[in-house]
Amino acid sequence: MSNTNIRAALANAIAYLKTHPEEARYTDSPATAVLESGLAVTVQGPQGMSIHTDMPKSVGGSDQSPSHGWLLRAAQASCLATLIAMRAAQQGLEPGRIEVVVDSESDDRGILGIDDSVPAGPISSRAQVRDRREWRCA
Repeated sequence: MSNTNIRAALANAIAYLKTHPEEARYTDSPATAVLESGLAVTVQGPQGMSIHTDMPKSVGGSDQSPSHGWLLRAAQASCLATLIAMRAAQQGLEPGRIEVVVDSESDDRGILGIDDSVPAGPISSRAQVRDRREWRCA
């Protein structure tokens, strides 16, 4: 979809929500995770969408699908890139390439239950927008 079409769609959504503010807040589509075998998980979402996760062999997985931690970072990165593109379209800008890198820091003592004072998941995460160039008007 072109930036012009994105801008028009966003303008329509904004106009609609300004007249129907009660519809702006909603419950997001659920994600249902099912442990298939070992540490492999299938997650079902709306409209038949699904993703598969697995863990590395070092912790008992088969390493045949991305880990859930990587998918979390991938979701954060793609969400931020999308929000930047949406804001650019609203402002009539053509952003070109948008590259967002999200990394995180974890501590396996929490993940493996070695130390109850350490969280079982990411301790911190960082997002960085790279190759940001001057944007031109569309």
